[in-house]
Amino acid sequence: MSKGLKTDYLIIGSGVVGMAFADTLLTETDADIIIVDRYAMPGGHWNVAYPFVTLHQPSSFFGVSSMELSRGTIDQIGLNKGLGDLASGAEVSAYFDEVMRQRFLASGRVRYFPMCDYTGNGQFNHKLSGEEFNVDYAHLVDATFMTISVPSTHTPNFDIAEGVRFMPINDLPKVTASPAGYVVIGGGKTAIDACLWLLQQGVDADAIQWIISRDAWLLDRANAQPSEAFVETIINTQAGQFEAIAGAQSIDDMFDRLEACGYLLRLDPSVRPSMFHAATISQAELAQLRRIKNIVRMGHVRAIETDRIVLTQGEIATSPQHLHIDCSASLARSFAHKDIVPIFQGNVITPQPIRAYQPAFSASMIAYVEANYDSDEEKNRLCAHVPLPNQDVDFIPMTLAMMMNQFNWSQDANLRAWIRDNRLDGFSKSIANIDKNDSEKMDIMKRIRDNAFPAVEKLQKFAASLDK
Repeated sequence: MSKGLKTDYLIIGSGVVGMAFADTLLTETDADIIIVDRYAMPGGHWNVAYPFVTLHQPSSFFGVSSMELSRGTIDQIGLNKGLGDLASGAEVSAYFDEVMRQRFLASGRVRYFPMCDYTGNGQFNHKLSGEEFNVDYAHLVDATFMTISVPSTHTPNFDIAEGVRFMPINDLPKVTASPAGYVVIGGGKTAIDACLWLLQQGVDADAIQWIISRDAWLLDRANAQPSEAFVETIINTQAGQFEAIAGAQSIDDMFDRLEACGYLLRLDPSVRPSMFHAATISQAELAQLRRIKNIVRMGHVRAIETDRIVLTQGEIATSPQHLHIDCSASLARSFAHKDIVPIFQGNVITPQPIRAYQPAFSASMIAYVEANYDSDEEKNRLCAHVPLPNQDVDFIPMTLAMMMNQFNWSQDANLRAWIRDNRLDGFSKSIANIDKNDSEKMDIMKRIRDNAFPAVEKLQKFAASLDK
């Protein structure tokens, strides 16, 4: 017999999306909330992240609005030197645990059910005790839509022969003896982290073989620093981005201009990227990655045998003494089976990105809109979905949707003020505080204003060409 519960909001998932949504809902309303999650602790995929993982964007952008994650420091050593601190996986997990205990549960308005499987229709069961629950809710928040595949829990989509030394990136720190060589499989941020960690541990760059099925456009972390000290860099980069898009004569020309102005980076200047996942790195990290010369660009791995690796465009030699590191969990495979739905549909809310690169801000603002606006039509207009990128050209609809959202938000005085004061936004307050007598910064702001609408028009033109 199931236990009956009643709540205003039933939130499925206590990852960053569910936590950021619940936090803002607590601030903006007096609602009762139930949070259900399959893990033993809040934090979502951070529960199974590799031990040396860190955020790849500044900590100031991450977490929940009401509680700071960043230490407020500039790193003085390492590959992030000169930039805002990046929380480690352990710090992120501890942060979410503190938010749950000290903010959510202490409020008396949140009930938290970890180690539970949600089975639908307001029903879930506890995986350890077997107890079943049935929730009478006014609103359901599906915070699992953006759940991603991570190396430790996904199944590789290629064959692995018996006798092959193969492990997810999570197990790298458990290696006890040096192998004949390291084979890193994957071209995304996880593979970048694996390569950087190996190099930092003193592994010879020539001992690393890196299989990249698609090269990626990368973002320079220096352009995403939410502090007054970096405000000129921030606005100059945005101006350069808008000018690059507005002035582009073709899609390829747009990417060339975005690279020339410093908005985009690539691993190898001689290889044109075909992927964009918004991975963010520092110039120092890029310099380290370029030390690795043994890069294999023969498509996706099809099979790893004891003496060879079969790829879609050829094969390379390997051996049982080589260590193969799986970093192939794909963002595309995580979302491929999901159909985009309106964020607000009756009593169901499905948080999705409404600003590129910032899942925490997106979830926080969706909760604010839920609490302060009435019709689904108006809520969905303010919270238009920003598609996640995969291919390089996905930059176009992503950026277009984000710019259209920003324009709509700017027309609403109350929403504009809320965004400015939300710590997860990062930029609005710094820009609002620019001294009007600072002619250099004001000139940059004029470049932004002059090129914003031409950039939108150019993105619309490029987007139309993609649909043909």
